[in-house]
Amino acid sequence: MRKTTLLNRIDFLLFGWIVNLVYPEYYRPKYGYQKYYILFFHYLIPQKLFRLNGSVKWPVHFTSKISSPENITKGIICDPGDNPSIYIQANNGIIIGSNVGFGAGTKIISSIHSHKNHSEHDKTSPIIIGDNVFVGANSVILPSVHIGDNVVIGAGSIVIKDIPSNCIAVGNPCKVIKIKDAYLEDFSTIIFNKEIPKIYSDFLK
Repeated sequence: MRKTTLLNRIDFLLFGWIVNLVYPEYYRPKYGYQKYYILFFHYLIPQKLFRLNGSVKWPVHFTSKISSPENITKGIICDPGDNPSIYIQANNGIIIGSNVGFGAGTKIISSIHSHKNHSEHDKTSPIIIGDNVFVGANSVILPSVHIGDNVVIGAGSIVIKDIPSNCIAVGNPCKVIKIKDAYLEDFSTIIFNKEIPKIYSDFLK
Protein backbone atom coordinates (compact mmCIF):
# COMPACT_ATOMS: atom_id res chain seq x y z
CA MET A 1 0.00 0.00 0.00
CA ARG A 2 2.82 2.43 0.87
CA LYS A 3 4.56 1.57 -2.42
CA THR A 4 1.41 2.40 -4.36
CA THR A 5 1.02 5.69 -2.49
CA LEU A 6 4.65 6.59 -3.14
CA LEU A 7 4.29 5.78 -6.85
CA ASN A 8 1.15 7.91 -7.00
CA ARG A 9 3.00 10.82 -5.42
CA ILE A 10 5.92 10.46 -7.80
CA ASP A 11 3.49 10.31 -10.71
CA PHE A 12 1.87 13.55 -9.51
CA LEU A 13 5.22 15.28 -8.98
CA LEU A 14 6.51 14.33 -12.44
CA PHE A 15 3.37 14.75 -14.53
CA GLY A 16 0.53 16.05 -12.35
CA TRP A 17 1.61 19.67 -12.25
CA ILE A 18 1.90 19.74 -16.05
CA VAL A 19 -1.57 18.23 -16.43
CA ASN A 20 -3.02 20.78 -14.00
CA LEU A 21 -1.31 23.63 -15.83
CA VAL A 22 -2.39 22.59 -19.32
CA TYR A 23 -5.98 21.65 -18.37
CA PRO A 24 -7.49 24.53 -16.35
CA GLU A 25 -10.92 22.85 -16.26
CA TYR A 26 -9.72 19.42 -15.12
CA TYR A 27 -10.95 18.66 -11.57
CA ARG A 28 -10.67 15.10 -10.31
CA PRO A 29 -9.51 13.18 -7.22
CA LYS A 30 -5.79 13.78 -6.82
CA TYR A 31 -4.96 10.08 -6.49
CA GLY A 32 -6.69 6.92 -7.62
CA TYR A 33 -8.64 8.21 -10.60
CA GLN A 34 -6.32 8.37 -13.61
CA LYS A 35 -2.53 8.12 -13.71
CA TYR A 36 -1.02 11.45 -14.64
CA TYR A 37 1.54 9.89 -16.97
CA ILE A 38 -1.35 8.36 -18.94
CA LEU A 39 -3.02 11.75 -19.16
CA PHE A 40 0.29 13.21 -20.31
CA PHE A 41 1.11 10.72 -23.04
CA HIS A 42 -2.36 9.59 -24.17
CA TYR A 43 -4.24 12.89 -23.90
CA LEU A 44 -2.00 15.91 -23.48
CA ILE A 45 0.47 15.04 -26.26
CA PRO A 46 -2.21 14.36 -28.93
CA GLN A 47 -4.17 17.47 -27.88
CA LYS A 48 -1.42 20.00 -27.46
CA LEU A 49 1.30 18.72 -29.76
CA PHE A 50 -0.77 17.28 -32.61
CA ARG A 51 -3.70 19.69 -31.99
CA LEU A 52 -6.40 17.04 -31.77
CA ASN A 53 -9.07 19.01 -29.85
CA GLY A 54 -6.26 21.41 -29.04
CA SER A 55 -8.46 24.25 -27.75
CA VAL A 56 -10.36 22.09 -25.25
CA LYS A 57 -9.50 22.91 -21.62
CA TRP A 58 -9.92 19.37 -20.26
CA PRO A 59 -8.56 15.95 -21.35
CA VAL A 60 -10.12 14.51 -24.51
CA HIS A 61 -9.33 11.08 -25.91
CA PHE A 62 -7.56 11.25 -29.26
CA THR A 63 -10.36 9.26 -30.96
CA SER A 64 -13.03 11.72 -29.78
CA LYS A 65 -14.06 15.02 -31.35
CA ILE A 66 -15.25 18.19 -29.62
CA SER A 67 -16.69 20.83 -31.94
CA SER A 68 -17.17 24.41 -30.67
CA PRO A 69 -15.79 23.72 -27.17
CA GLU A 70 -16.08 27.43 -26.35
CA ASN A 71 -19.85 26.87 -26.20
CA ILE A 72 -19.58 24.19 -23.52
CA THR A 73 -19.99 25.00 -19.84
CA LYS A 74 -19.24 22.17 -17.43
CA GLY A 75 -18.77 21.43 -13.77
CA ILE A 76 -16.20 19.38 -11.88
CA ILE A 77 -15.63 15.62 -12.05
CA CYS A 78 -16.72 15.88 -15.64
CA ASP A 79 -14.58 15.71 -18.78
CA PRO A 80 -16.81 15.22 -21.83
CA GLY A 81 -14.87 13.39 -24.51
CA ASP A 82 -12.40 11.61 -22.22
CA ASN A 83 -13.66 8.20 -23.35
CA PRO A 84 -13.05 6.81 -26.87
CA SER A 85 -15.08 7.71 -29.96
CA ILE A 86 -17.23 10.44 -28.42
CA TYR A 87 -18.57 13.20 -30.69
CA ILE A 88 -19.79 16.46 -29.19
CA GLN A 89 -21.08 19.31 -31.35
CA ALA A 90 -21.83 22.42 -29.31
CA ASN A 91 -22.86 24.99 -31.93
CA ASN A 92 -25.96 25.99 -29.92
CA GLY A 93 -24.36 25.49 -26.52
CA ILE A 94 -24.17 22.65 -24.02
CA ILE A 95 -24.41 23.12 -20.25
CA ILE A 96 -23.20 20.15 -18.21
CA GLY A 97 -23.29 19.82 -14.42
CA SER A 98 -20.84 18.15 -12.06
CA ASN A 99 -20.07 14.43 -11.77
CA VAL A 100 -21.27 13.65 -15.27
CA GLY A 101 -19.89 10.76 -17.32
CA PHE A 102 -20.28 9.80 -20.95
CA GLY A 103 -19.72 6.25 -22.15
CA ALA A 104 -17.66 5.41 -25.23
CA GLY A 105 -19.34 6.28 -28.51
CA THR A 106 -21.72 8.85 -27.06
CA LYS A 107 -22.93 11.59 -29.41
CA ILE A 108 -24.17 14.99 -28.19
CA ILE A 109 -25.52 17.14 -31.01
CA SER A 110 -26.73 20.63 -30.16
CA SER A 111 -27.78 21.65 -33.67
CA ILE A 112 -28.82 19.94 -36.87
CA HIS A 113 -28.39 21.02 -40.48
CA SER A 114 -31.26 23.12 -41.74
CA HIS A 115 -33.68 21.14 -43.91
CA LYS A 116 -33.95 24.20 -46.16
CA ASN A 117 -30.21 24.82 -46.47
CA HIS A 118 -27.75 22.06 -45.58
CA SER A 119 -24.87 24.53 -45.32
CA GLU A 120 -26.54 26.14 -42.28
CA HIS A 121 -27.41 24.87 -38.80
CA ASP A 122 -30.74 25.50 -37.08
CA LYS A 123 -30.70 27.77 -34.03
CA THR A 124 -32.12 26.18 -30.89
CA SER A 125 -31.78 26.42 -27.11
CA PRO A 126 -28.74 24.71 -25.54
CA ILE A 127 -28.64 21.14 -24.29
CA ILE A 128 -28.67 21.05 -20.47
CA ILE A 129 -27.46 18.08 -18.41
CA GLY A 130 -27.70 18.16 -14.61
CA ASP A 131 -25.48 16.87 -11.80
CA ASN A 132 -24.71 13.19 -11.09
CA VAL A 133 -25.65 11.94 -14.53
CA PHE A 134 -24.24 9.00 -16.48
CA VAL A 135 -24.91 8.55 -20.18
CA GLY A 136 -24.38 4.98 -21.37
CA ALA A 137 -22.20 3.97 -24.31
CA ASN A 138 -23.37 4.76 -27.86
CA SER A 139 -26.22 6.99 -26.73
CA VAL A 140 -27.25 10.06 -28.73
CA ILE A 141 -28.49 13.32 -27.18
CA LEU A 142 -30.22 15.64 -29.65
CA PRO A 143 -30.77 19.44 -29.68
CA SER A 144 -32.54 21.35 -26.87
CA VAL A 145 -32.82 18.30 -24.61
CA HIS A 146 -32.83 18.91 -20.85
CA ILE A 147 -31.70 16.02 -18.62
CA GLY A 148 -32.26 16.50 -14.89
CA ASP A 149 -30.09 15.61 -11.89
CA ASN A 150 -29.33 12.05 -10.75
CA VAL A 151 -30.14 10.35 -14.04
CA VAL A 152 -28.83 7.27 -15.83
CA ILE A 153 -29.32 7.07 -19.57
CA GLY A 154 -29.09 3.45 -20.76
CA ALA A 155 -26.59 2.42 -23.41
CA GLY A 156 -27.71 2.93 -27.00
CA SER A 157 -30.49 5.36 -26.13
CA ILE A 158 -31.66 8.18 -28.40
CA VAL A 159 -32.66 11.16 -26.25
CA ILE A 160 -35.03 13.41 -28.18
CA LYS A 161 -37.13 14.80 -25.29
CA ASP A 162 -36.49 16.08 -21.77
CA ILE A 163 -35.71 13.54 -19.05
CA PRO A 164 -36.70 14.45 -15.46
CA SER A 165 -34.47 14.15 -12.41
CA ASN A 166 -34.05 10.99 -10.33
CA CYS A 167 -34.73 8.36 -12.93
CA ILE A 168 -33.32 5.70 -15.23
CA ALA A 169 -34.25 6.15 -18.87
CA VAL A 170 -33.53 3.94 -21.87
CA GLY A 171 -34.58 3.23 -25.44
CA ASN A 172 -35.22 4.77 -28.83
CA PRO A 173 -36.84 7.14 -28.19
CA CYS A 174 -35.47 7.36 -24.63
CA LYS A 175 -38.16 6.96 -21.96
CA VAL A 176 -38.19 6.75 -18.16
CA ILE A 177 -38.43 3.15 -16.97
CA LYS A 178 -37.62 3.48 -13.29
CA ILE A 179 -37.32 5.97 -10.44
CA LYS A 180 -33.72 6.19 -9.22
CA ASP A 181 -32.64 6.35 -5.58
CA ALA A 182 -30.72 9.38 -4.37
CA TYR A 183 -27.06 9.64 -5.34
CA LEU A 184 -24.97 8.89 -2.23
CA GLU A 185 -21.30 9.54 -3.06
CA ASP A 186 -19.68 11.88 -0.51
CA PHE A 187 -17.55 14.37 -2.44
CA SER A 188 -16.59 16.32 0.68
CA THR A 189 -14.05 13.63 1.60
CA ILE A 190 -12.19 13.77 -1.73
CA ILE A 191 -8.76 15.35 -2.03
CA PHE A 192 -8.79 16.97 -5.45
CA ASN A 193 -5.91 17.51 -7.86
CA LYS A 194 -6.18 21.28 -7.29
CA GLU A 195 -8.25 23.84 -5.45
CA ILE A 196 -11.92 23.72 -6.37
CA PRO A 197 -13.59 27.06 -7.26
CA LYS A 198 -16.00 28.32 -4.61
CA ILE A 199 -18.92 28.14 -7.02
CA TYR A 200 -18.91 24.35 -6.49
CA SER A 201 -18.93 24.48 -2.67
CA ASP A 202 -22.63 23.58 -2.46
CA PHE A 203 -22.15 20.58 -4.72
CA LEU A 204 -19.31 19.26 -2.54
CA LYS A 205 -21.31 19.35 0.69
